[in-house]
Amino acid sequence: MASSADFVEYACSQMRGAGTITYKKMFGEYGIYLNGKIIGLICDNQFYLKITASGRAKLKEAVEAPAYKGSKPYFLIEDFDDQDSLTATILATYEELPEAKAKTPKSANRKGTKK
Repeated sequence: MASSADFVEYACSQMRGAGTITYKKMFGEYGIYLNGKIIGLICDNQFYLKITASGRAKLKEAVEAPAYKGSKPYFLIEDFDDQDSLTATILATYEELPEAKAKTPKSANRKGTKK
């Protein structure tokens, strides 16, 4: 079952205290980004946050689950009501994740292009 746009909008609005939250549709589900860095996924109307040590320290109960069949585990975040706790957990996770790699222009990836 694909996630609903209403749920994605709701979840992202609850996270906005952390910074600029955006999302991108990916394979029928959604990648969630904070300030341009991917922090998790929304699949089947559930939010999955990337696992980090600092994120684990912020969570009262860390429930781990795969976002989809065959995926690595993520923290399953089900409580969006405590925005202060959610914001702190997301910020801690964000700070521990590596910076996004700069994308190489498509033309630079092609071999044998004519000049």
